[in-house]
Amino acid sequence: MTVQLPLHEGALSLEQWQLVENLAQSLTPSQARWISGYFAGLDAGLLRSGDGEIEPLVVPQGRTLTILYGTETGNSRDLAKALAASATERGLTPKVSDLSDYKVRQLKDEQDVLFIVSTYGEGDPPQPSVAFFEFLEGPRAPKLEGVRFSVLALGDSTYEKYCEAGKRIDSRFEELGASRLSPRVDCDIDFDEPAAAWSSSVVELLAADLAVAAAPTIGASPRISDPAPAKHDKRNPFNATVLENIQIVGRHSTKETRHVELDLGGSGLTYQPGDSLGFAATNDPRVVEELLETTGLSPGTSVTVKNEPLPLADALAGKFEITIGSPRFIEQWANLTGAKELEDLTGPEAAAARVKFLYEHHIVDIIRRFPVAGVEADSLLAGLRPLQPRLYSLASSQALVGNEAHLTVARVRYELHGTARGGVATTQIADRLEMGSTIPVYVQENPHFRLPADDVPIIMVGPGTGVAPFRAFLQEREARAAAGRSWLFFGERNFRSDFLYQVEWQEWLDEGVLSRLDVAFSRDASSKTYVQHRMREQSRNLFAWLEEGAHFYVCGDGKAMARDVHEALIGIVEHEGGRSREAAEDYIRNLAAEHRYQRDVY
Repeated sequence: MTVQLPLHEGALSLEQWQLVENLAQSLTPSQARWISGYFAGLDAGLLRSGDGEIEPLVVPQGRTLTILYGTETGNSRDLAKALAASATERGLTPKVSDLSDYKVRQLKDEQDVLFIVSTYGEGDPPQPSVAFFEFLEGPRAPKLEGVRFSVLALGDSTYEKYCEAGKRIDSRFEELGASRLSPRVDCDIDFDEPAAAWSSSVVELLAADLAVAAAPTIGASPRISDPAPAKHDKRNPFNATVLENIQIVGRHSTKETRHVELDLGGSGLTYQPGDSLGFAATNDPRVVEELLETTGLSPGTSVTVKNEPLPLADALAGKFEITIGSPRFIEQWANLTGAKELEDLTGPEAAAARVKFLYEHHIVDIIRRFPVAGVEADSLLAGLRPLQPRLYSLASSQALVGNEAHLTVARVRYELHGTARGGVATTQIADRLEMGSTIPVYVQENPHFRLPADDVPIIMVGPGTGVAPFRAFLQEREARAAAGRSWLFFGERNFRSDFLYQVEWQEWLDEGVLSRLDVAFSRDASSKTYVQHRMREQSRNLFAWLEEGAHFYVCGDGKAMARDVHEALIGIVEHEGGRSREAAEDYIRNLAAEHRYQRDVY
């Protein structure tokens, strides 16, 4: 069969058409856009010498682009990957790195740098990124004239030092002489839209610098392939079936801690010890009812949430945070009521007073104290933040449990203004998560909390539900028949009622999977004993393990426990190693830099 080719100047030969067709069949859409832009630039830049020969085109090179992220829960990492993909589609060639892995001496050689960084707790950078901040804010940081940058800062506006980590980078880069590509953007927990706008903006700015601009895609026959299976993630969670939901504390316990087992079969979800499970929680129906009664709004009132029409009750149950207030809600309610007390709580200068007020008042308390007659549903929703998934450390290893995922969850209960209150997700798990029901879940990777090689010793500090990932660690080591020694420090309130997974720890001790176990039960004696006290009691052996290459892990409360454990660790190194305080701190910093000191705290 003879192929009839179009006859015009510059027409391709049959062989050339076949080459083009074969190439087009193998290209991804982003590659096709890049190569079409390349040929458009080639056509515009071809020059002929005096004798008619085509001179080689010298293609201008763009500036280097580095995307750096700092993260505790993985949100910054996911945004960085999406940004890199968008930049690549526009012909840019970004390098992406976690701040914990970035070689800080490279800063002086950078040209364009984009930061996506979250803030942990009261204004701190993500724990894995601490070393980068120490370098950047220290005397060894280089001058950065000629470097361009932009910062996307993630945070939680209910904290006083909102987006502080991103603000610190932004300010320090300016001090060092760098210039902004675009202004810093600060994002609250509902970061999707502002993050997307920032990403689009900086990519457009950088793409405009390219010497060869993108052009329309190549007109080639589309390659037909089977659609990729839907991936289950934060935006597309998997409905996991509840296999088990039991209380694992004694009847006299002052806590309510539960062990939950979920079936991930058919989801394609995989996880490693140290990862977390994201859980798309819903609000307590009683809290929804209370909010509707307080505002006088009808549960059937139709509202629209992201172009989806819903009854107001359904929107409050599954789309919005309706318990803890936020600066956004204070500002919205101040506008509706004109209350001077609320107006005085707006603005950055009122951050400390606002945090205290929000700690003492939930949304329903604010509405009761400052009522609005005839408030409209849209006005209420305008002050609410989207309901965010909750993350729980996985308490299982897939190497041992297969398609199951285990969680260890303590219900949060407390009283405020004479009324019983509870955590959104923990209340759902304890009171409304029945066996056989389903819940939307996804896996959140945590590459900063990983087991070392099988022969490396590990020291684990996990009081309360912080012990969850260490159950996964030991399950993994059992499945792998790992030879490395393991030492667990566990703490709770009472031995008889709160010794979580006691039988399993004892079995692992008997089998040699767990080498040592030290426990602290704070309510069993007149003087309270915590895990950091047990660490100090075993300081000589603990330091010896560190000197022999052990990895040190901490999981649990970040406000008090993790700080106390960190101080105890410095003291142990100082005392047993015969070091000064400064030298002991350097020792701990080196452990972190070598990924031998890892924390999963909240």
